[in-house]
Amino acid sequence: MEGYQYIVTEKDEIITIKTVLKSRMGISTRLLRKLKDTDGVFLNEKPVKLYEKAKAGDRVLLSMPDENSGFDPEPIPIEVLYEDRDLLAINKQPGFVVHPTKGHVSHTMANGLMQYMIDSGETYKIRFINRLDMNTSGILLIGKKSHCQDDFARQAKENRVVKSYIAVVHGLVKEEEGIIDLPIGKPVDEEIRRQVIPDGYPSVTRYRVLERLPSDHTILSLILETGRTHQIRVHLAHIGHPIVGDSLYGEADETLIERQALHAERLEFDHPITKERLVISASWPEDIIKLIDKLKYEAKSESNQ
Repeated sequence: MEGYQYIVTEKDEIITIKTVLKSRMGISTRLLRKLKDTDGVFLNEKPVKLYEKAKAGDRVLLSMPDENSGFDPEPIPIEVLYEDRDLLAINKQPGFVVHPTKGHVSHTMANGLMQYMIDSGETYKIRFINRLDMNTSGILLIGKKSHCQDDFARQAKENRVVKSYIAVVHGLVKEEEGIIDLPIGKPVDEEIRRQVIPDGYPSVTRYRVLERLPSDHTILSLILETGRTHQIRVHLAHIGHPIVGDSLYGEADETLIERQALHAERLEFDHPITKERLVISASWPEDIIKLIDKLKYEAKSESNQ
């Protein structure tokens, strides 16, 4: 029988199977209800009630119900950064929304992942654990089981998830590092644009200067402590350093880059099942590397005139 398992210890003999599942295996209440409905909990290969107790050496096992996604498959390139039976991390290219919306009913990452899943011979429901804007590249994490999504959310609340980005911004950032702690909200409900407003949601972004360019631009490393929509873009624009190519919060310049120069470079968290600390990295995309080269070349050319 395949599934997630836990070997009971002597300390566990005084607690119920339900408590073992929640406190030892990190299973959410929502998933427990689903498992109860499908008889998905076993003790030594036999169905067990959640109020029962086990003995040291017994094996508690979860058998997850089969799930699937209903997205139409499309041949969109998928660059895999990490994959096991529980998680899939990909390096999302810019220009694709994550999942279908009214404005983008097809040709999304969900459609590409559906094709990838079929080609891999797997069946699971595609659950996006994190989200990236259409024109932001980098690490996109998918949970193959609902438990993975729930556990990641719990880790995020406990500040055990580290999300690191790199960005090329206008202007020379003076401080070597700093914290932007400003609330973000939507001043107009019908619009997509966010901004810093007094009654917005608490939002914290940490930044560190990687390099100041002679073209009056700065390369920043950023860490999100909260995950508001457009958070990095809003915060950087608010302090006077909008991201290069950001048409919504700055100015577009397709001679430099055809999208905002923002990339989700690194993601650190505990594996929801093994509890191993995972560090996933996505190399800088070609268009951002070319942008930096252009900015350096232009500055050098101007200095030689």
